[in-house]
Amino acid sequence: MNLRQLFFSGVAAAVLFLSFPGISSAAIHTVNQGETLYSISQQYGPSVENIMSSNNLSSDFIYPGERLYIPDQNQWKTGAATYYVLPGDTLYQIGLKFRVSYSQIMSYNGLSSEYIYAGQTLYIPGSQQTGAPQVSRSGLYEGKVSYTRSDFDLLARLITAEADSESYVTKVAVGAVVLNRILSGCFPANIPNVIYQVDEGGAYQFEPVLNGWINVDPSYDSLLAAQDALNGNDPTGGALYFFESWVPNSFLQARPVSVELDSFTFTY
Repeated sequence: MNLRQLFFSGVAAAVLFLSFPGISSAAIHTVNQGETLYSISQQYGPSVENIMSSNNLSSDFIYPGERLYIPDQNQWKTGAATYYVLPGDTLYQIGLKFRVSYSQIMSYNGLSSEYIYAGQTLYIPGSQQTGAPQVSRSGLYEGKVSYTRSDFDLLARLITAEADSESYVTKVAVGAVVLNRILSGCFPANIPNVIYQVDEGGAYQFEPVLNGWINVDPSYDSLLAAQDALNGNDPTGGALYFFESWVPNSFLQARPVSVELDSFTFTY
């Protein structure tokens, strides 16, 4: 088994525990056959309502294989917001966003220095959650584009398959390209149709659809990156294509370059 296979087998584990300094563990739980939100809440501690709110669930319906974010109980006891650090963020800037001091954020998260990194999860004391996607009664989430929970999972799987070895900002950029295509009016109008699109010549738009990697469970960073892209973050500035920079593709290489990130070139 190679390193890539070992990685994905680890991601596919039923429960991935996430440690936060100074705070009890949150978790990502994969639903097993016969489980209910009530039984899961009894296993971890947070109430059914807390789990539903954390996952933007409009009902208590869950299904085997579904991944649920299980919040840390302290988050709900204190009314703290959860913030995922983006590239370029500083504690000072995050403090301004939530109207708390950077030292309060450091103390609440048990940080010994001001160093933070993209993808890191911070709890913001005395603040309400902001920027979370809103869910309607129809099960559609409102973000940069409307999407369902299965759309979100598919986008995260594409990011994992295309860019799991790349930096966090590149992962967000890959997700942004899919959304930019939807908004451009030149491609299909939803996430599944963009990702599974096959052009008139029979060419797949995304190689993981062709080789089956699209079916691999998403990594945690890719889940965060998918949410950032859906919330409107776009490191590419509107790019519609990306490719590994060394690949000799005359069509892609002839297009205007947006940005180069890690091993990828993004173009319009």
